[in-house]
Amino acid sequence: MNKFHFVFDKTKKAKVVKKILFKKYKNYSPNVANIIIIAGGDGFMLHNLKKYYNFEKPFYGINCGTFGFLLNKFSFNSLEKKIINFKKITINPLKITSIDTNNKKKTCIAINEISLFRQSKQAANLRLKIGKKIIIKKLIGDGVLVATPAGSTAYNLSISGPILSLNSGKLAVTPISPFRPRRWKGKIVSNLSKIKIINLNPNKRPVAAVADNLEIRNIKSIAVQTNKKIRLNLLYDNENTLIKRIKLEQLRRKFD
Repeated sequence: MNKFHFVFDKTKKAKVVKKILFKKYKNYSPNVANIIIIAGGDGFMLHNLKKYYNFEKPFYGINCGTFGFLLNKFSFNSLEKKIINFKKITINPLKITSIDTNNKKKTCIAINEISLFRQSKQAANLRLKIGKKIIIKKLIGDGVLVATPAGSTAYNLSISGPILSLNSGKLAVTPISPFRPRRWKGKIVSNLSKIKIINLNPNKRPVAAVADNLEIRNIKSIAVQTNKKIRLNLLYDNENTLIKRIKLEQLRRKFD
């Protein structure tokens, strides 16, 4: 018998789903439960994946938001029947280590992407390194982001970044409104790479970093790499898995 731990957003739709599910199921603690069920939007899902990943339990998301790319459509069918036929997808988040202008170090994770934005009216001046190799000596623009395959269809796609297959073993490094070099469209790199982004003028041209929905301001440098130690197991209805959704987005782009 499955034991569920439920987490609900505060939206009207999530409250309706909560009322329906609590009539049928007991809400176990995350320690006792064997599946964590999150009802909300994509942002709420990302927030709670980070909050509960240490319990090492699989996650099943129910879309109570708008797009719900990471989530499943709510159904009145029994959760047990749906979960028996689930498709499990395992993803690794990014590990981010940032140093700010006060030399304060901060570590966090990102499931979709880490984005660096200019923090003032001044364009950002950034240097990009992959391992020990400098790939862009000076990127002038609004910023840059590093996206995982799971996040490549989110903000990365909206700024014309590549869509990565979930099993590609790659990361996308995509510029945000680049001024120089104007023709640089970004780079696809191995997910074993260590990416370092350095702010060349942190006092005059401050930048902020956003790891999914966590903001860190006044960045001097940031290191990004895949955290292979953290394995997030996401459960999907068999007919509409995350792999199928990414492939659909790839087809849409092809015919746009």
